[in-house]
Amino acid sequence: MTPLVRSFPVFTPVADHSLLIEFGDLIDHRIHARVMQLDRALAAHPFTGFVEAVPAYTSLLLRFDPRSTDHAIAEQAARRLIEDVAATDAGTGLREVRVCYDDEFAPDLQAVAKACSLTTEQVIEAHLSGQYDVFMYGFAPGYAYLAGVPELIRMPRKSAAMRGVSAGSVFIAGQQCLVSTITMPTGWWILGRSPTAILTGDPDKPFLFDVGDRVVFRRITRTEFDAEASQ
Repeated sequence: MTPLVRSFPVFTPVADHSLLIEFGDLIDHRIHARVMQLDRALAAHPFTGFVEAVPAYTSLLLRFDPRSTDHAIAEQAARRLIEDVAATDAGTGLREVRVCYDDEFAPDLQAVAKACSLTTEQVIEAHLSGQYDVFMYGFAPGYAYLAGVPELIRMPRKSAAMRGVSAGSVFIAGQQCLVSTITMPTGWWILGRSPTAILTGDPDKPFLFDVGDRVVFRRITRTEFDAEASQ
């Protein structure tokens, strides 16, 4: 039997107040660019009853007020904006995250190196070379999912999670990279730790990143880490 091929975008009603718009089914920068184009178009040209848009890896959840509009009107408005937006880069800003790869902060660095047939320095170089974009937020406050881990060091998630992983830990799994903002368990591979503040304390801009931003990692020494972490 020939598998069913989905034609994107796909529009799916969610409850009585939302519409899920899917642009694809895999992690891909071009797909996410379309998500962000619609997100920005809705912010610039909201339709009557529009409440908010929540972008993710491959989809956007469009919330509206059911007292003033419905799924059909929301879909019509979204389709019109999708047709109108130009295929441009969705990035909005460049953010730097400093990271220390010393052994104390990188309990999985040697395991990743062994699994990938690399030295630890080659793993670090590969991680630093990645082209990372903020695809979505989820799971915990300020928990930004970055895509762009080089194929050379992509690892599946661990079979068991490690508990008590410190805030600021930088870890990877598959194409994804994260900088933790709280002490928490993780089944991802911990490569280092960052003193860069992701939670800003600013109620108008609570997180360092916006979805769509480009993130670069810069290597620092333990002395630099301690100096910044003490500020």
